Amino acid sequence: MSKADTTERGLVKALSERDLLVLAFGAMIGWGWIVLSGEWINEGGPFGAISAFVIGGTLVVFVAVLYGELASAMPFVGGEHVYSHRALGVLGSFVCTWAIAFGYVSVAAFEAVALPSALAFVIPGFNAVELWSIAGDPVYATWVLVGMLGAVVMTAVNYVGIRPAAQFQAIVTLVIALAGVVLVIGAITGGQPSPDPPVIAGTAGIFGVVLATPFMFVGFDVIPQAAEEADVPTRSLGTIIVVAVLMATLFYIAVIWGSSRALPGAQLVESPLPAAAAMETLYDSVAIGQLMAIAGIAGILTSWNAFVIGGSRAIFAMADSGMLPAFLAKTHPEYNTPSNAIVLIGVSSALAPLFGEGMLGWIVNAGGLGIVTAWLLVCVSFLVLRYREPEMERPFRVPAGYATGAIALVLSALFVLLYLPGGPSALVWPYEWLMVLLWSLLGVGLFALSRRGRELLG
Repeated sequence: MSKADTTERGLVKALSERDLLVLAFGAMIGWGWIVLSGEWINEGGPFGAISAFVIGGTLVVFVAVLYGELASAMPFVGGEHVYSHRALGVLGSFVCTWAIAFGYVSVAAFEAVALPSALAFVIPGFNAVELWSIAGDPVYATWVLVGMLGAVVMTAVNYVGIRPAAQFQAIVTLVIALAGVVLVIGAITGGQPSPDPPVIAGTAGIFGVVLATPFMFVGFDVIPQAAEEADVPTRSLGTIIVVAVLMATLFYIAVIWGSSRALPGAQLVESPLPAAAAMETLYDSVAIGQLMAIAGIAGILTSWNAFVIGGSRAIFAMADSGMLPAFLAKTHPEYNTPSNAIVLIGVSSALAPLFGEGMLGWIVNAGGLGIVTAWLLVCVSFLVLRYREPEMERPFRVPAGYATGAIALVLSALFVLLYLPGGPSALVWPYEWLMVLLWSLLGVGLFALSRRGRELLG
């Protein structure tokens, strides 16, 4: 590796435009659609669920274009951390970056629980040796073993370099995309119009689905996190981010429509893997349904891989600027990766299977709050920098910047309100709010141990 190939922080410029697009798209279309598509259709009806994703996709497009401008202007590791630090200072940047890190780590933890869930669908008798139960859900030794093993493998893939991780992402994302195409073909050739009403449970049902969309779309912001490792023109960063979001929106709509033409929402929601059950029905083949479950496993791996990349870069950037302990800013001398930050996320993922399958829903909602909080602060940062630094070079420039930023800010604020007490889909005590509280306390503790924290505390 020549010195020219590495950045001043020791990272490698190795990601092409295709790598970035696949990284973001694969991150957004992870495992959630396999598990939750039945719940979406059952809550909102086919049209209501699709409408919810149009609403969620609209929010994300508005936020994504702001990320595009900021990433092109400041193509440095850490994404949100860089923008918010420049606009809002140390404390604003800490809150923003720690919030998005919560979202990333929660996705990695989600995948560590989702992997054994998928294998239980494919392998008869997989659930073996019950250890304990949490919130009524049994925790099996096989689940814990597979989830922890998956965490070790994904940590190792990322530990040895960004390039192997990107190549892995490209291969596995292709499997998911093909499965989605097969589902749509089956819905066209063998499906029937859904027997469910177009919209079920009114606006409450739609809002219930809307609440899940930030978690489903998080992933486009992995591109800004890894921008310093991208070997592309900076203007391309903004274009790739927006294209990835549009692709993911179309994918989710296609899955909802295809699944709704196979089975009613009430039947889909009874299956642990509704999209696989839909595929099995459309093709009248158990084997085809299991192929969809395998595609779901591929989705677990793409999402997991991307968020180890994104989360480790966010944590690395915070430590590099003195907001977390310095050991988290270490890069590996041979692999040029933020090795300690990667290991931290790997350990967090490995612990998640200990809490069982009920962890999936808690993570989606709690992690979603972290994601939209970070998006809100990025919108604020965008507007502050447009006002304070109008002459900043912006290779990708958002049309009608102030208006677009204001719309994104309002939409992000509305999404934050959905999660708060009194909102139509507020987080639930104790498990979901406890996750938010523990992550916040961990952040306060690590900040107090950091260089910036010691300076602030005197």
